[in-house]
Amino acid sequence: MYYYPITFHLSLCFLIISINFHLLLHFSASEVTKGGFSVKLIHKNSPRPIMRSLYSYTPQSQTNAYLGHYLMELSIGTPPINIEGVLDTGSDLIWTQCVACKNCYKQLNPLFDPQLSSTYSTMSCESEQCHKLDTTLCSIQNHCNYTYAYASASMTQGVLAQETITLTSTTGEAVSLEGVVFGCGHNNTGSFNDHEMGIIGLGGGPMSLISQMGYSFGSMKFSQCLVPFHSDISISSKMSFGDGSDVLGDDVVSTPLVIKEDNTPYFVTLLGISVGDTYIPFNISSKSVEKGNIFIDSGTPPTILPQQLYDQVVNEVRNQVALEPIENDQDLGSQLCYRTRIIEEVPMLIAHFEGADVQLTSTQTFIPPKDGVLCLGLTNTSSDGGIYGNFAQSNYLIGFDLERQMVSFKPVDCTKQ
Repeated sequence: MYYYPITFHLSLCFLIISINFHLLLHFSASEVTKGGFSVKLIHKNSPRPIMRSLYSYTPQSQTNAYLGHYLMELSIGTPPINIEGVLDTGSDLIWTQCVACKNCYKQLNPLFDPQLSSTYSTMSCESEQCHKLDTTLCSIQNHCNYTYAYASASMTQGVLAQETITLTSTTGEAVSLEGVVFGCGHNNTGSFNDHEMGIIGLGGGPMSLISQMGYSFGSMKFSQCLVPFHSDISISSKMSFGDGSDVLGDDVVSTPLVIKEDNTPYFVTLLGISVGDTYIPFNISSKSVEKGNIFIDSGTPPTILPQQLYDQVVNEVRNQVALEPIENDQDLGSQLCYRTRIIEEVPMLIAHFEGADVQLTSTQTFIPPKDGVLCLGLTNTSSDGGIYGNFAQSNYLIGFDLERQMVSFKPVDCTKQ
């Protein structure tokens, strides 16, 4: 879910596919590994800072995934109030809907009320954190008001504040993270559903959760292993932070992060995509490939490709699948879909990143938007760049090493991690 400053021109517009599958994930018990910590994500049926210290036990938090988004459950304030926000490597700000809300979308759980918390404090206009966002404005009360917009046309406005975030340790004790900067949203609009109470930004900018963690857990690293959305509800996946979150082994491939002026997205370089034995270069009309032409985003479900590359990949998949695609279905739009529950002869797709070939099976490439139908989990954009979405990230242990500026991929069965 890519963020852009509201005052900037939108450089990367993309389409959001509405794929109505029901999946809910929860963080469960975690373990300390070399000073870091890991959390398990357990899914179930659904109806629709600066840290105080390096703890000797591991915090845990619940995370849900619903309608293509992974939701992370935190407790905010004193006494703690549970918050579920979209886990998003494509943005930085941590925010939730707050009382009093002038214009809030409907959510199932109560809004966070800062007046009921003894640890809540607003950020002043003179604070360093107030100037770390591009779109802040000083209020008459000297509060640091913010506006934060996303390429999906979603937006939040409110006041920057500091709070205590509480997680639950593996020993069952409460773990308090003091002084976490977050957005208390009073005007929030866009493509949110009633399970989403905000967004937990995990991008590379200074306001994200991983940046506020800093070296509290030994190192600036995190990794994720997302179970496919159709997995059994009793099976968990795992996310790790700090030391011990390294992705290691014989099958690991790595690609360098590309540093750009916008330090929020995790940009990497995609050289091309293979469909079976057919290789399609990223820049079809040119021999050169721009560095950092795609970024890895857990907040966007489909992988989004420039129009020309998208057309060629879709046409090649169509040619290699021995089934008749669904035509003239208004619910499915222009997606490449088949009326089947399983496609036995699916071509292997390979994402050829710089230095890393990532193989994608039908688990990562075909998504069931409704019973008895499978659709290719790609969409297109008129932009020159793309987004590597969370469908393609499942069943891979993916590590973000922000010290070495590398992203590593290891194919694993995340249902057994």
